[in-house]
Amino acid sequence: MIRIAIATAVCLILSGCASPDRPASSHVRIAVGGQSQLVYLPATLAAQLGHYRDEGLDVALTDFPGGAKALEALWGGSADVVCGFYEHTIQMAAEGRPLKAFVIMQRLPGLALAVSPATARSIASIADLRGATVGVSSPGSSTSLFLRFLLKRNQVAWDDVAEVGVGMSAGAVAAMERGKVDAAVMADPALAVLEKRAGNVRILADTRTVTGAETAFGTGSYPAASLYTTPAWLDKSPGTAEKLARAIRRTLIWMRQHPPEEIAAAMPPEFAGEDTALYTESIRRAMPMYSPDGQMPSGGPQAVTAVLGDVLEKVKGAKFDPAATYVELNR
Repeated sequence: MIRIAIATAVCLILSGCASPDRPASSHVRIAVGGQSQLVYLPATLAAQLGHYRDEGLDVALTDFPGGAKALEALWGGSADVVCGFYEHTIQMAAEGRPLKAFVIMQRLPGLALAVSPATARSIASIADLRGATVGVSSPGSSTSLFLRFLLKRNQVAWDDVAEVGVGMSAGAVAAMERGKVDAAVMADPALAVLEKRAGNVRILADTRTVTGAETAFGTGSYPAASLYTTPAWLDKSPGTAEKLARAIRRTLIWMRQHPPEEIAAAMPPEFAGEDTALYTESIRRAMPMYSPDGQMPSGGPQAVTAVLGDVLEKVKGAKFDPAATYVELNR
């Protein structure tokens, strides 16, 4: 018995193998399309709270400047899962490249189209963006699609606007403050930082609230941030996917049970920057957009497909089942 115990200890120290009562952790690489943004907060918070570890997962979160870049990492093989907007699964389905989301973190996108306080243009409405330069996280990302949708709804041709990638955090704030763009699609906490520094910032469209989402999309529920992956990875790692989904659901429940101050305190300090109070207030403002349970809202795939079909011909003319882009895993 003593020899067995010693052998086990040596194994743990030298080779990192698991003890008999603790199975080896499953390593998962998650590409995040803008980790510091509140839209993806649950993915980082789950790590901070130890929820991945509790599920026996060794999760590596890698930050990318936008969802399009995170998706490229998945296709390129450097990521197993993407923490990005659900609508990417719809786009890929239309191209015959299936993806599946397996947990939903947001029931609202949390994006807003804001006017730069330093612009020399007179911009009072979306129609006034003709000839303007507008920032998005990265071309082809969900922020870009949101912009396209708003422009089309307001009879502004896509070619009438110059799209520029500015990221979603400090780069976006700097571009807006310095007038490098006339407007930008932003999210908190970056938008909150800009509003505090510049004072009043004109908002042309806002999906951080149910009312704002209804105005923009015609629906008060629009699934956004999610975890998604390829069917091949799901088939190979169904247990790992279930554990990931369970960790996120636990995190969403924890968020409902704790005040914004505790949520902010649990996050990495660098996410709040120098203004913890502003970061906390941003979380308070963002709480309505998070999913209460991680499940797909009723009619969610159809709502996203309708919006994308309005701006992307490849989606409008494609024949696929929107519901097939999401799978509800066992709890």
